[in-house]
Amino acid sequence: MSKKDTIPVRVFLPEEKNPKFYYNLMADMPNRPAPYLHPATKQPVGVSDLMGVFVKDLAEQELSSERYIEIPKEVQEYYRMYRPSPLHRAYQLEKALDTPARIYYKYEGQNTSGSHKLNSAIPQVFYNKIAGVKSLTTETGAGQWGTAVAIAANFFGLPLDVFMVKCSAQQKPHRKAVIETYGANVVPSPSNITESGRKILSEDPECGGSLGIAISEAMEAAMGRENTRYVLGSVLNHVILHQSIIGQEAMEQLQMVDEYPDIVIGCAGGGSNLGGMIAPFVRENLAGRASSRIIAVEPSACPSLTRGVFAYDYADAACICPIAKMYTLGHGFVPASIHAGGLRYHGMSPIVSQLYNDKLIEARSEPQTRVFEAGMLFAKTEALLPAPESAHAILAAIDEAKRCKETGEEKVIVFLLSGHGYFDLGAYQNYMSGNAVDAQYSDEMLKSGLDSLPAA
Repeated sequence: MSKKDTIPVRVFLPEEKNPKFYYNLMADMPNRPAPYLHPATKQPVGVSDLMGVFVKDLAEQELSSERYIEIPKEVQEYYRMYRPSPLHRAYQLEKALDTPARIYYKYEGQNTSGSHKLNSAIPQVFYNKIAGVKSLTTETGAGQWGTAVAIAANFFGLPLDVFMVKCSAQQKPHRKAVIETYGANVVPSPSNITESGRKILSEDPECGGSLGIAISEAMEAAMGRENTRYVLGSVLNHVILHQSIIGQEAMEQLQMVDEYPDIVIGCAGGGSNLGGMIAPFVRENLAGRASSRIIAVEPSACPSLTRGVFAYDYADAACICPIAKMYTLGHGFVPASIHAGGLRYHGMSPIVSQLYNDKLIEARSEPQTRVFEAGMLFAKTEALLPAPESAHAILAAIDEAKRCKETGEEKVIVFLLSGHGYFDLGAYQNYMSGNAVDAQYSDEMLKSGLDSLPAA
């Protein structure tokens, strides 16, 4: 038998090999992300500036250049409930594609949040709890992050308000029910309970919302309440730091079957799942020990990497957050109401943006009809319904596997299946009925969005 036929369908990492440290990719990047700027003074921010929003531990992690940061024992105990997550060999997908490539996927959907988001929700809520914070606010796009924070807030006994992008709240009412099951309060965004929400609704009463708007509302709500802090599920450096456990586990699991990826793929919205998956593989590339291609896949309706500019911009629509240098479409951009709600963000993580600008990773954008087609094929072959966000990575993996068929190359392709699509059945029904439309992103939209960039 060839190696192609002897690798297990699922590779389980022994619990004792759970990562004990987060890996900070910034420590090894040839060019670190540019410093954040204060929204009022336009000067670089320090830990004390960030502590108006985040507790000290998270503010320090955000700006840290330390290579490894120990995972608190309390957080490790909660991780043990659902980690390590399995690495799967996609034998049936390979067979359907008739490809010589070996395709693996790291599956993060085996927890109630249905995604990788719990990996950062637990430590963020933990650090807030030990700092004496009494309540939390957050935003959510597709609902996975809101669910994850609700679960973690329940673990540590903290009240939580979740500002959920309105079109996602309408598309996924069951997500709202799950979040409320854990005791959190869901607010469709934009809302009438914040100044930023009211301003947007006065200009566009039918606004479906965006992650940038929801972030503004959650930030405003936190800053206006006593002893309340805000937690964010993507984009920021400390979020990618927490998600690095995904890539660390994947590398260990591949070593167990004597494999190393030629190609590593992840979907890209704000950058959290992608950044966490690729971190150790980028490290190996930078050290000259490997040469994996790393591919970020984003929706063509919100193409921050492939159509945006690398510039300083606000992370939120109301200009409350610090200004970050990133690939952006402009903080005033409101994406079309595509079904991949978790990828509807105007900018990209400063870490991912810097890697892309330095040509250390690749990026491509895809229309949602092709994405759903790939998700359907994966569901039919691998018996697992992927989230629309994750299906972007699946599409790129399929395309690369088809190229291997054309060239005869036996490449190893690894992608992150960041979550399941069991709350996205309405989206799949919409696609199957022929009602899913590929939203167009025009030059006019780009110009309009970039007109809002700050003079930083």
